[in-house]
Amino acid sequence: MALDKTLPSAAAAVARIPDGASIAVGGFGLCGNPNVLIDALLDHGSRDLSIVSNNCGVDDWGLGTLLAAGRIRKMTSSYVGENREFARRYLEGELELELVPQGTLAEKLRAGGAGIAAFFTRTGVGTQVAEGGIPVLYGPGGAVVAESPPKPTRKFATHHAEPVDYVLEEAIVTDFSLVHAARGDRHGNLVFNKSARQFGPPAASAGRFCIAQVEELVEPGEIDPDHVHLPGCFVHAVVEVGQDVEKRIEKITVREPGHGEDAGDDD
Repeated sequence: MALDKTLPSAAAAVARIPDGASIAVGGFGLCGNPNVLIDALLDHGSRDLSIVSNNCGVDDWGLGTLLAAGRIRKMTSSYVGENREFARRYLEGELELELVPQGTLAEKLRAGGAGIAAFFTRTGVGTQVAEGGIPVLYGPGGAVVAESPPKPTRKFATHHAEPVDYVLEEAIVTDFSLVHAARGDRHGNLVFNKSARQFGPPAASAGRFCIAQVEELVEPGEIDPDHVHLPGCFVHAVVEVGQDVEKRIEKITVREPGHGEDAGDDD
């Protein structure tokens, strides 16, 4: 593989993604969403996609645009709020959903990237996460067509005096991964900004072919090795999108003008 992994455009980067592909997508809420790559994938036209991501954006932003266009067959997520179209498609049987606890989802992706086939965790023990029965796909009239299966459990004595139950979770490996990073070099070494680091590195490492959009592209050696959040061995293509790329906030909360001034509020 060539050391220079840069590509001229997002369109060129996603051109190899076919119908039916599985894709891990970075992002935490709307933070760190690889929107330039998502828009390019929308234009590319790939369908029947199986997406693994913390959430599915909002109705008109992020992965929500692929969802609205009917391109997503299945979502594996930990959070499904903020998106009315997501709820509609799921409840009307147009979308499969695998609901995974947030920390477990991050670890399933990280494990996939690390070559770990599965792991045991306490999260979900005693709930439908372990026992099965979560609706995966609805049919006409709200009937459940498919539900999550039960998962193996096993007792371990770790931080507890007596052995307690743990549930087995399988790792996630996808065909592709799409992530957004603040900085990257031509070798694919990436630096993520703040909460974009939550799902960026594990999502990137879980993809057999990782495409990264970066705000700032630098030459190899300009990033201090101690500052690299994801080494270039996990990244196969890099696209520079610029530092003025549009970003959104899910919910903006501001104070009313003059709030607290008369009351002596000094915060």
